[in-house]
Amino acid sequence: MSSTHRLLEQGWALLQLYMVAYVSQAEETVCQLRGDPENPQLSKDGDIILGGLFSFHRQIDYISNNLYMYVSSLHFREFQFAQAMLFAIEEINNSTDLLPGISLGYKIYDICGSIARGVRVALALANGNEVFSSSEARCSRPAQVQAIMGETSSSPCMAISTVIGPFYIPMISHFATCACLSDKTKYPSFLRTIPSDYYQSRALAQLVMHFGWTWVGAIRTNNDYGNNGMAIFIEAAKQLGICLEYSVSVFRTDPPDKILKIVDIIKASTSKVIVAFLSHFDIDMVIREFSHHNLTGYQWVGSESWIFDSQTAAMDRHHILDGAIGLSIPQAHVSGMREFMLDVKPLNSISNELFTEFWEKLFSCEFQWSNLSAENQRECTGHEDLSGVQNSFTDMSLMPIFNNVYKGVYAVAHKYGVNFEHSLLWSVYHHIKQVNFKTKDGDEVYFNEYGDPAAKYEIINWQPTENGIVDFVTVGLHDSSLPADKQLNLLNKSLIWAKNSQKVPLSVCSEKCPPGTRKVLQKGKPVCCYDCVRCAEGEISNITDSITCVRCHSEFWSNERRDACVKKEAEFLSYEEIMGALLTAASLFGTCMTAVVAFIFFRYRQTPIVRANNSELSFLLLFSLSLCFLCSLTFIGRPSEWSCMLRHTAFGITFVLCISCVLGKTIVVLMAFRATLPGSDVMKWFGPSQQKLSVLGFTLIQVLICILWLTINPPFPFKNLLLYKDKIILECALGSAVGFWAVLGYIGLLAMLCFILAFLARKLPDNFNEAKFITFSMLIFCAVWITFIPAYVSSPGKFSVAVEIFAILASSFGLLICIFIPKCYIILLKPEKNIKKNMMGKGGSKP
Repeated sequence: MSSTHRLLEQGWALLQLYMVAYVSQAEETVCQLRGDPENPQLSKDGDIILGGLFSFHRQIDYISNNLYMYVSSLHFREFQFAQAMLFAIEEINNSTDLLPGISLGYKIYDICGSIARGVRVALALANGNEVFSSSEARCSRPAQVQAIMGETSSSPCMAISTVIGPFYIPMISHFATCACLSDKTKYPSFLRTIPSDYYQSRALAQLVMHFGWTWVGAIRTNNDYGNNGMAIFIEAAKQLGICLEYSVSVFRTDPPDKILKIVDIIKASTSKVIVAFLSHFDIDMVIREFSHHNLTGYQWVGSESWIFDSQTAAMDRHHILDGAIGLSIPQAHVSGMREFMLDVKPLNSISNELFTEFWEKLFSCEFQWSNLSAENQRECTGHEDLSGVQNSFTDMSLMPIFNNVYKGVYAVAHKYGVNFEHSLLWSVYHHIKQVNFKTKDGDEVYFNEYGDPAAKYEIINWQPTENGIVDFVTVGLHDSSLPADKQLNLLNKSLIWAKNSQKVPLSVCSEKCPPGTRKVLQKGKPVCCYDCVRCAEGEISNITDSITCVRCHSEFWSNERRDACVKKEAEFLSYEEIMGALLTAASLFGTCMTAVVAFIFFRYRQTPIVRANNSELSFLLLFSLSLCFLCSLTFIGRPSEWSCMLRHTAFGITFVLCISCVLGKTIVVLMAFRATLPGSDVMKWFGPSQQKLSVLGFTLIQVLICILWLTINPPFPFKNLLLYKDKIILECALGSAVGFWAVLGYIGLLAMLCFILAFLARKLPDNFNEAKFITFSMLIFCAVWITFIPAYVSSPGKFSVAVEIFAILASSFGLLICIFIPKCYIILLKPEKNIKKNMMGKGGSKP
């Protein structure tokens, strides 16, 4: 029907509601029947009357020459629902267990799929159709029925329940699933034997998420069933991280241009999954339109209204829905119902007119007295055999829904099995709501506080067979009463997907972001559309589709793939690496070289060149030089608390001892020159004892500085995490920078003093003046340590340690070579010069 037509029907329903409310408020109002009385299509008297609302006929709306055409069509499905109700009533009446001595009757109406007619018929069931002869007849009469079975669709149920709700006439639907009907403030007397769409929609969202479909399209029927069901699905999908590329609505009366627009939207979409919350009437229309445009290859996810409908499957000749998956009411078996439903001849005694139309359509024939005429139509005899007929009426695939009708009738009967009260309808409703029993086939029947049954579904997969018939295969179960993580349970069965594929289709806006990356949303698009950005250095993501990257602990660093934190490599100057090995070799070579020089000096200790300038100071200087070479080894290897304190203090003390010896030798040279002057007795003030004491005094000052440094704030091992991003530099922190620079400054002060004195004595008139060699050695020493400062400050990590070791070795070699190598040269290669006469400058030959 058109939107204008639907608005008119809704307006009529509201008008009817207003009339009922107005009449119910006036106790003495005169009742007059307006319009023609509504007569039931099927009826039977009984102590308890049940009403039935079914749409035996429906208006099929289509457009011809831009005009709406309405054709009434008989539907076997609604006949099956009515027969399920009759079967339950007959079974109860023939039983002596449930209602002994009480008979059930019925009044079943055809509302023709019209909401307005449904409201009118519901009023007829509530108040009757009697035309009273007395003009003073009251309106406040008991209801004619104790409960109403039906209707199939949600929208009529909403309108009808709104009208009869204030009278607490129970209405029990077998197929109206709209979650809105669970609102007891609006629909106080509504019950149903089929679960609410609140559970189905959420179950569909869980099913979609289970297969990883985060980018889907949605199509729904534009009525209460489709709109409410899809709204709940969208809400649940959003919570699960599912995005909708589009959400469109259709109705069987929509004009062609709107249908074409929807087709264009689907064609332009990138999602491959369509969630269809459609009634079985609208899915048939959608199949036709998709077939015209050859829209195949989409994975359909369906609601219970069409997913297990064999008529829909039979219409899908172009295999649009192949591989569809969705939820259905669990399969049921009611013993005796199939045989009862196929025995249609008793309908002839109940309603001859309806039976005639039904029989003619069932066997495609025509009775002689029928007003219907069709060319080439054979004549009906009334004795046709149903066993050879294969059509929608003989199809029992809707047995779960027939069972729902069956359970609804038994729910009413169980109420009266407890207490037979015709007049108190509120009591009827509340007793029905509280029933809890099992049918003869073991199905449990009860209602929750919203009038809904337990929400259990089977997961159905459309699997086409070789002969073109669709096989509805149960591939899983869903039980909403279980915890959320256990509700969905897929069986170990192979599934068929769109295009008969064995592989689960992929429907995502963006591919999953692998570990090592994070999701960055694309501007202006849903949250399911994103780019995968690699984590920055030092950050990782170890899960798929991570939205953030986690920074590693300060002692860890991200690996190359950025999916794990690995412990940073500890870097220090070790003996194993080439630079450490070379410096170690240089240190040991310097020590050995010093030992060789000491051996030579000891071997030739009685010669003048060794005895000159205090040989004891020379041996002490060689000893200190060997310590200088060896102290460099404390700078190599993993820093520890003891090595950090030892390396700087050993370096400071040994070098002061070394420079003190050189300074003493320099002073000896100057004092010796003074001693050669007439009347000078300076050597008695700076003899061997004073020289040793001066060395000891200078060294003790450095020892005192080191003790204070170690006491107040000593050096300690330190993990430098800032110098390199992916490395930990193990170094020795200075502790007190003042202590370090005091040690270094004191060494520099002695070196400068020694250099100045040696420079002053460089031209003294000895043939072998040691002062000029001391000058060269001090010049090298000072140059090394002056350049050391900027090199040390600017060198990173272990290279700063290497610079310090190089400075120690270079200055040590400078002293050793400049002071001792010339003497060794004389001792070993020029022994003729190693005489006292030559040393004093008196060895020249006379003319």
